[in-house]
Amino acid sequence: MAAYLCPPAVIHGEHSVETSQIVAEVRDRHPHAAWAPRIDGIAASTGIETRGWMLPLETAVAPGNGNALHAVGVGPAQEALARDGFAQQDVDRVIAALEAIPAPQTVQERTAPAWEAVQVYGEHAARGALQAAGLDVADVDCLITSHSTTPALPGLDIALTNKLALRDDVILLPATQWACIAGTRSLALAADLVAADPDRVVLVVIAEALSTTYQPADDTIESLIVRLLFADTAVAAVVTGRPRRESVLRLDSAWHHTLPGTQDLHRLETRADGNHFVMDRRGPRAVQETVTAMWEWLRVRYQDDPDSWHPDVLLAHPGGTRVLEYMEQTMPDAWPSGLLDYSRDSYTSGNRGGAAVFDILRRAHDAGQKPGSRAVLYAAAPGLTATALEGEWL
Repeated sequence: MAAYLCPPAVIHGEHSVETSQIVAEVRDRHPHAAWAPRIDGIAASTGIETRGWMLPLETAVAPGNGNALHAVGVGPAQEALARDGFAQQDVDRVIAALEAIPAPQTVQERTAPAWEAVQVYGEHAARGALQAAGLDVADVDCLITSHSTTPALPGLDIALTNKLALRDDVILLPATQWACIAGTRSLALAADLVAADPDRVVLVVIAEALSTTYQPADDTIESLIVRLLFADTAVAAVVTGRPRRESVLRLDSAWHHTLPGTQDLHRLETRADGNHFVMDRRGPRAVQETVTAMWEWLRVRYQDDPDSWHPDVLLAHPGGTRVLEYMEQTMPDAWPSGLLDYSRDSYTSGNRGGAAVFDILRRAHDAGQKPGSRAVLYAAAPGLTATALEGEWL
């Protein structure tokens, strides 16, 4: 496989959103929700005190430009009231009251500014990754992109082609539905591309505005957790088929796994008022199954050296801290402790979705890794599907 990864660029959301702000906003909006008395404990259990968003919290909770009559219109509403026997004075009073009620943001109002931000952040990350690799935009032969939370056609691949002024023969591979596995699966695809042509230069860019899933009207406990978890991030990295002075990690093998019949456990739904991330409480248990399958892949891969081989760092994005705990509980006893420290550190400022593994990788790189140390990268995503890679620090 032998693909070489240069240091990733990570651009965090510039607007700091405190957990206390989210708790106050939700408590004010849903004071009678069944979980309202437990909201402080639920928020504390995430371990997240602040996260970065591409747009401020005020943008997410603002009302839309329409009102309660937006869907049906004033005329039909007046006619319906008149048919029900309302006097004209009462009709006018009701219409005025409905016009004063703000409507929720539409999907267009919610998504459009986030899509603009995703493009800007993606460009900054791309330029940062190229600089870290010591390359120019003219060196890029292939561009892989992902941005699951801001659906657009054309997508981020075309936007970056124009913003970066890439060559017109660059291979464009948009993968907008990879979601949380965008980091690992894009690297696996990039490794296949450079294996076919070692002179290829592949640029990976992932930009996620997960804050678009913050839905003020939702009053389920799952929606509360979504509000508390997600952060916005753009990341990028360069993969080459030959080692460079700037290369930091050699990717040696990849593994993919999909659980049939689990497509409804986690999903993104686009409704009239925007994106809703829907979670099922059975999700973590299903993700654990992919972790068990990954352990088996590594066991078979290193069955000739079962006693001495272990990763020196595990860069994992399983969607939440519960599965991180499961990973620690189920990894071989002989493996050293602290393998997931960088993953846990990343989670303290939010779940970054498809950008998470690159953020975790950057933290490990910045902390310094010994050449020859082994790394395992893992991520799971709605589907449920997972991808892992194994490699060596250079």
